Amino acid sequence: MALPVRDQVKYWSLASVGVLGVIWVLGDVMLPFILAMAVAYMLDPVADRLESFGLSRVLATVVITASAAFVFILIALLVVPTLSRQATDLVASVPQFIEDFQKLLTARFPEILDDKSQLHQSLLQIGETIQSRGGELLSTAIASVMSIFNVMMVLFLVPVITFYLLLDWDHMVAEVDELLPRDHAPVLRRLAREIDQTLASFIRGQGTVCLILGVFYAAALMLAGLKFGLVTGAIAGALTFIPYVGALVGGVLSIGLALFQFWGGTEVIDGQTVTEATDWVRIGLVVGIFALGQFFEGNILTPKLVGSSIGLHPVWLIFSLTAFGTLFGFVGMLIAVPVAAAIGVVTRFAIEQYQDSRLYTGINADDQDATQSDVSGHP
Repeated sequence: MALPVRDQVKYWSLASVGVLGVIWVLGDVMLPFILAMAVAYMLDPVADRLESFGLSRVLATVVITASAAFVFILIALLVVPTLSRQATDLVASVPQFIEDFQKLLTARFPEILDDKSQLHQSLLQIGETIQSRGGELLSTAIASVMSIFNVMMVLFLVPVITFYLLLDWDHMVAEVDELLPRDHAPVLRRLAREIDQTLASFIRGQGTVCLILGVFYAAALMLAGLKFGLVTGAIAGALTFIPYVGALVGGVLSIGLALFQFWGGTEVIDGQTVTEATDWVRIGLVVGIFALGQFFEGNILTPKLVGSSIGLHPVWLIFSLTAFGTLFGFVGMLIAVPVAAAIGVVTRFAIEQYQDSRLYTGINADDQDATQSDVSGHP
C-alpha cells in the first residue's frame, strides 16, 4: 500500500531540508565535487559519442581528460596572466576615467561643474571609492579563489573526481533509477528527462554560446586596439548566460572604454597644448563588433545551440542566481541553475495535475466523461 500523500510530502520536505543543510555546512568542502559533477555532466555526451565510434568507456574518458588537461594548461599559460593583469589595470584606471569624464563635463557645462561643486566632489569620491573598493574586491576575490581552489584541488582533486564520475556516469544513473520509489518511478523518470533537457539546452548550449562570444569579443576588441579588450571580451562572454545582463554590461563596458580611449581632447605637453582628434573609426569599430556579436548570438548561436525555449524564464533565472549566491556563496551559484530547472519542471507538472483535478474542473472524472458524451452525441 502506497504511503499517504501527507507522509510523502513530509519525507520529501525533510530530505530537501537535509540536502540544503549539508550544502550550507559543507559548501567549501563540496565545491570540488560539485565542479567535477558539472564538468562530467557536460562531457558525458562527448563520451557517449566516442563510444558510438567504437571506443571503450575507459578509453573515451582518457581521451577527454587528456584533451581537457591540455586546453586548461594552454589557457593557464597564455590567457590567465594577461587577463589578470588587464583586470588589475582596469580597476586602477577607473579614477582616470572618472577624471576624464569630469573634464568632458566641465568643458561642456562649465557653469555646472567647478572645482567646488557638489557634482565635482561626488565624481571624485566615486572614482576613489571604486579604486579602493575595486582593489579590495579584486584582492578578496583572488584570495578567496586561492583559498578555495588551492593547488591540490585544481591540479588533482577536480580532474580526478571528474575522471571517475565521467567513467561511471551511466552506471550511477542506472543505480539512481533503481532507487526510485516504484509507485512513482514513471513520473520521476519523466520529470528527470525534462530537467535533463532543460539543463542540456541551457548549460551545454548556453555555455558554448558564452565561450564562442567571449573568444570573439576578446579577439576582435584586441585587434580593434581597445586597451582592455581581453578582459572586456571575457566579461561580456561570461555574463551572456544571464539574459539581458550580458548584453547590457558587455555593451556599456566595451563602448564606454572605447569612448574614454579614443575620444579626442587637449593635453599640455612641454608647455604646449596638443589637441587630439576623436577616433570615430575605432569607436565605430568597437560598436560594430558588439553589434555583430549580438546579431550572431540572437539569430544564429542561441537558436542553433540553445533552442527557442529552454523552460527557464529570465526573471526566474536571475532570481535563482541571486538567492542561491546570497545563501550559499559560490557553491550556491553553481547549483542555482540545476535547482531552478528542477523547480520549473516540477512547477509545470504540478500545474498540469491541478488542471486535471476536481479543484480546477469542479467535476469528477465520471461526470466529465458523461458531459463530453452528451456534447458529442455519443454514449
